[in-house]
Amino acid sequence: MEVEERYGAADSERIVPEPPKRVDAPERKPFERDRARVVHAASFRRLAAKTQVVGPQSDDFVRNRLTHSLEVAQIARDLSRALGTHPDIAETAALAHDLGHPPFGHNGERALNRLAADCGGFEGNAQTLRLLTRLEAKTADTDGDSVGLNLTRATLDACTKYPWPKAEAPQPGGVHSDGVTREGAKFGVYDDDRPAFDWVRIGAPAGRRRCVEAQVMDLADDVAYSVHDVEDGTVAGKIDLTRLDREAVWETVRSWYAPNTTDDALDEVLTGLRQIGSWPTTSYDGSRRSLAALKNLTSDLIGRFCGAVQQATFAASDGPFVRYRGDLVIPAQTWTEITALKGIAAYYVMQDDDRVALQERQRELLAELVIVLQDRAPEELDEAFLADWHAAADDAARLRVVVDQVASLTDASAVSWHERLT
Repeated sequence: MEVEERYGAADSERIVPEPPKRVDAPERKPFERDRARVVHAASFRRLAAKTQVVGPQSDDFVRNRLTHSLEVAQIARDLSRALGTHPDIAETAALAHDLGHPPFGHNGERALNRLAADCGGFEGNAQTLRLLTRLEAKTADTDGDSVGLNLTRATLDACTKYPWPKAEAPQPGGVHSDGVTREGAKFGVYDDDRPAFDWVRIGAPAGRRRCVEAQVMDLADDVAYSVHDVEDGTVAGKIDLTRLDREAVWETVRSWYAPNTTDDALDEVLTGLRQIGSWPTTSYDGSRRSLAALKNLTSDLIGRFCGAVQQATFAASDGPFVRYRGDLVIPAQTWTEITALKGIAAYYVMQDDDRVALQERQRELLAELVIVLQDRAPEELDEAFLADWHAAADDAARLRVVVDQVASLTDASAVSWHERLT
């Protein structure tokens, strides 16, 4: 059976039905159109100027949110094809997965969540759904209200990493890079976006289960940033894979990601990783030879993780792995290997004292920007947000419009807006 035939009419349905395109246009299938719409979206372009781990202006080599999303998409597409799911759906979800991130990455998300307490908080994944179904201009319904990019149900569902509202979110765990306990719950929809969310979830099982395409996107994200953050940190001179402070790194793994993981389990996976032929035996020196070796390690690690998941998934079920007719299986060993790499990057890069001090200043900047925009709105808002402001029924709804405006900014534009308005 062709992969297209594994998806039905409900999977390719859109919130607003669309007539066929003109006959002289190149023929594209529904999920191909979804991918094109995300690639051409303004919020996708803005990712080029948003922080991944360190600011995009700090170095020509480091990844930003856009390059990270492209790398996640490549991993997701390859894994999806191997599993027999639709590669366009998984790739589009990967391209879109960080659209909702505000300026300054997770640090900005943390700041806006506090500032948006009176209108339901802020969460990057919920903001992604809001962008795709409301804020990005592409299609309107019969009342003239925006429905965002009007993607298909299957693609929107694949973009939904946390398919529940804030009220049903599990308690957060771990700590921020400055040692403060994580306070923001992970959820995928704001209360005023429930109509779109409920439409997306038509046909989904009760509870929090994600479609397999969303699981592929989520794994690809974890694989990408666990490997690439280590690569960026190595090139920046912050990580030396031949000289790891094992005790400190493992403590970071427990405090950030996996509190119940033992030293013995982490030691075992590090021993296994060091046996990979491309694992460095000498310190990175910036030469082409050294950079090529680091790139080979990156490739080997991605292949190792995705190959293990593919084998485990096929061992557990014959599929087909489409929507809710299958689940990804991640071996415990593979998950611990990924977590160990994330801990290395967290300890050597994210807990760096200079970065922690910078993050504090960034949170202060966003707080001041939200306050001044609340005071000066609607005059200082972009034209795209004026109708939302005038339609807002109360202060909470107006605060949400201000938060939408600030979240849409890049790192650089947030700084320039702050300089102009304060």
